[in-house]
Amino acid sequence: MELVLDFERPLVELYKRIDSLQVMQEEDGTDMSASIDQLRGQAERLHRQIFSALTPWQRAQLSRHPRRPYTLDYIEHLFTEWSELRGDRAGHSDQSIVTGFARYKDRPVLVIGHQKGRNTKENISRNFGMPRPEGYRKALRLMELANRFNRPIITFIDTPGAYPGIDAEARGQAEAIARNIMEMATFTVPVICIVIGEGGSGGALAIGVGNRVLMMENSIYSVISPEGCAAILWRDRAEGPKAAAALRITAEDCARLGVADDIVPEPACGAHRDHAATMAALDPLLDKHLTELMAMSPDELRQDRYDRFRQLGKHVDPDG
Repeated sequence: MELVLDFERPLVELYKRIDSLQVMQEEDGTDMSASIDQLRGQAERLHRQIFSALTPWQRAQLSRHPRRPYTLDYIEHLFTEWSELRGDRAGHSDQSIVTGFARYKDRPVLVIGHQKGRNTKENISRNFGMPRPEGYRKALRLMELANRFNRPIITFIDTPGAYPGIDAEARGQAEAIARNIMEMATFTVPVICIVIGEGGSGGALAIGVGNRVLMMENSIYSVISPEGCAAILWRDRAEGPKAAAALRITAEDCARLGVADDIVPEPACGAHRDHAATMAALDPLLDKHLTELMAMSPDELRQDRYDRFRQLGKHVDPDG
């Protein structure tokens, strides 16, 4: 059964009524065009009303929708000659991060991304998109290879955070994340990071040190989840909506604060409703930024990335 979020339920019900009238018109030959047109006008007005004033919490819900496109969906639609590579060369493999070489508009590139599952079995296999240290070490191994052979790096970020289990900590979770951040800062190839869903804490930053950071319109990027923040500040995860507003986690907030460089518009009702339109919106922006970066020298790329992160950190007066 399709997941319908509370705030979009009235709109979904309206579209179902339109579909049922269309079926009735086709089967019975009854002219329902006037009623259908009236409902369509009502649906358009309701859509503008809902999606023009989404709260940060509602955007957080959209960022986690299980029907949103995941990394492998973007790879299928935007890249060719995809060849996945696995393993960290230390005896482990992590399926919550996918890595491999591909071509983007005939350019050879490295693609890395968090990968969630569509059902319980897939989510267990993918660990709900929460990587262990071996996932980050695999990513770093491939990024170093791409840097050596002058291949641009494109990462897709979509994780609630790095896996916090005892086994991950025992194998050096914090060190793996820190090493990725440190090494990504030194690369001399273009690095573009795209937040396609959740961008959670160090789990996102470990593949998030880029020359350009793009965010899908309904994605979020934060040091902690709204529920986790609420549990700490108010000792109640139900205060997640309040925390989401305070954290400034939306793409609009991140762009205003310099955390994101560009916002990718999503189709009406969100990326989960139309994968093809989502890819069509991202494609020209990705091409634009990659073309700009590929015109820079290796030293310029490294300095550009350094300068970008040195400039982060702005105080915002909540009353201003």
